[in-house]
Amino acid sequence: MQFKDLKKQYQHLKTEIDAAIQEVLDEGNFINGRQVREFEEQLAEYVGVKHCISCANGTDAMTMVLMAWNIKEGDAVFVPDFTFFSTAEVVALRGATPVFVDVKRDTFNIDVTKLELAIEQTRKEGKLTPKVIIPVDLFGLPAEHIETEKIAKKYNLLILEDGAQGLGGSINGKMACSFGDAATTSFFPAKPLGCYGDGGAVFTDNDELAEIIKSLKVHGKGKDKYDNVRIGLNSRLDTIQAAILKVKLKAFKESELAKVQELFEVYNKKLCSVVETPSLPENYATGVAQYTIKLKNVEQRDHLLAGLKNVHTPSFVYYQKSMHQQHALTNCAIKSDDLSISSDLCKTVISLPLHPYIEDNDINSIFDTVCKFV
Repeated sequence: MQFKDLKKQYQHLKTEIDAAIQEVLDEGNFINGRQVREFEEQLAEYVGVKHCISCANGTDAMTMVLMAWNIKEGDAVFVPDFTFFSTAEVVALRGATPVFVDVKRDTFNIDVTKLELAIEQTRKEGKLTPKVIIPVDLFGLPAEHIETEKIAKKYNLLILEDGAQGLGGSINGKMACSFGDAATTSFFPAKPLGCYGDGGAVFTDNDELAEIIKSLKVHGKGKDKYDNVRIGLNSRLDTIQAAILKVKLKAFKESELAKVQELFEVYNKKLCSVVETPSLPENYATGVAQYTIKLKNVEQRDHLLAGLKNVHTPSFVYYQKSMHQQHALTNCAIKSDDLSISSDLCKTVISLPLHPYIEDNDINSIFDTVCKFV
């Protein structure tokens, strides 16, 4: 059993993927080939935004947005305490200060009530200038973007949606990666839409921001790559990855997303009486990047981890440390007063295998093992 069975997905899509790669080889346009532009157009249409600008990875995507917004030393950027390291890392790379905000236990996403308290506290202290909120669509469930946008408007802040895990999710039919002033995603292989290497993208309806991102991703180019008008990065999605992603996006839209959403409901129905299962608020849809349950305490969680390992069932803990516990951020970040939920989740969460190609017998084995060891 695989946690994310990329081999099985490849066998299912092998004919189309092999043909797409061969087409790139035949055409010989390995950088900025037509497939890159075609993929960007198709993904922008799916998400429902004007611009999709692909790049080398999701971390670069966030970094370039912060560069375009001139986020710098003295600025405060509000990020959830329970997320992957890069969400805060990109802030520190700009010399700005991440301000960690606790999350909600039921959704794993940033707590908007605590977010506003953190903004008000930062303003009151007067040492930093609040500039940006980075809500994360954790495990595939969109953050509370509607409420976050109200807060951002109230305090004149920008919003960067971290949709690295969010593709396929939605709120009232509005797709993840279409919220805020800009959004980003990742095409890391294990993501809902993954390539065979690294890749990422920026989404926005802002024409000026889109042009700046296009410049930043190629060394800050102006009219051509030898006319450099700003300091940028070398951050392009290569043509072979774009060709692969075109095939995968088609499968994602036609079958894969619906399948994982169906399995999400099956898992919840079977496990809800045994463990604390993921929440799905009304009018929300999830892209199910990870199926994550909560146990009562760290001892019960570790007991289940050992049990799953004993029957050769892969499982992972996302995340064993929250942001305020990361040594690298000790001297460049600020903790909110209450981060208790994030700290507790690190001791109690476990993610189980769930992907569009999982077999029924594997699902039954997972359920039996969870019930036995919990």
